[in-house]
Amino acid sequence: MQIPLFTVDAFTNRPFSGNPAAVCLLENDLDEDSHQKIATEMNLSETAFIRKLKPGDDFTKSSCFGLRWFTPVNEVPLCGHATLASAAVLFHVQKNTNSVLTFVTLSGELKARQVKDHIVLDLPLCPAYPQELKEVEELIKAAVGDMSVEDVRYSPETKNLLVRLSDTYGRSVLEELKVSAQHFLSIEKTGKVKGLILTVKGNSSGKGHDFYSRYFAPWYGVLEDPVTGSAHAVLSSYWSEQLGKKEMLAFQCSRRGGELKISVRSDGRVDIAGQSAVVLKGKLTL
Repeated sequence: MQIPLFTVDAFTNRPFSGNPAAVCLLENDLDEDSHQKIATEMNLSETAFIRKLKPGDDFTKSSCFGLRWFTPVNEVPLCGHATLASAAVLFHVQKNTNSVLTFVTLSGELKARQVKDHIVLDLPLCPAYPQELKEVEELIKAAVGDMSVEDVRYSPETKNLLVRLSDTYGRSVLEELKVSAQHFLSIEKTGKVKGLILTVKGNSSGKGHDFYSRYFAPWYGVLEDPVTGSAHAVLSSYWSEQLGKKEMLAFQCSRRGGELKISVRSDGRVDIAGQSAVVLKGKLTL
């Protein structure tokens, strides 16, 4: 059995930056165990599996597909960058003729559309609520040491803990921060937290990026994710409220880095736009 396989760098327009995802096009059913084995073999933060929903569907003509995401260790309920990568494969490689693609996922129906040189993802907006500091104090200290913390929120939908650093810190401080994410596993074992977002306010002049972030998910086998669409479903809700803005420009300042254009909608969802670069095309043989 051969499976068409692609690697796509998401939230960037050039190779070797942004967030890489593997994308598999499933012409036929794949047994459950093989999904995880392939994702472990690819060893990227996510491997996406696009499947046809009914006989007669076609990757070039159909507009609705099933989509699942796997880290090297388990399946996840939502992944933005691998959804963008999947849409890029269908739009740019398969030359899918539809203006909008719908993916049926564990997080419901997600839509992707092309707008000029960007792909826009329609994702659920995930609010984060004030979190008692004492419950997560040890975890925060492991992440940022004695740095001043402005706010702590928790998103029950995504199990992400959002830690906002003091506004006195800027992008460079966040970029240079040394984080030993593997250590988080010995601190947080309850299952409540599955991802840690560090964020700081951006340029208050209205030019440049509105906020910056980094994202760590060792509980999913990902020490640091380069650019994370699902984390921005949380960040978009938080920073829209804090800044009083619906349209924002964000940058996730990992070593690879990536930019996201954000538009918070009134229907409880968020449009997150990014670019992509297809860097590998091949076939996986099982």
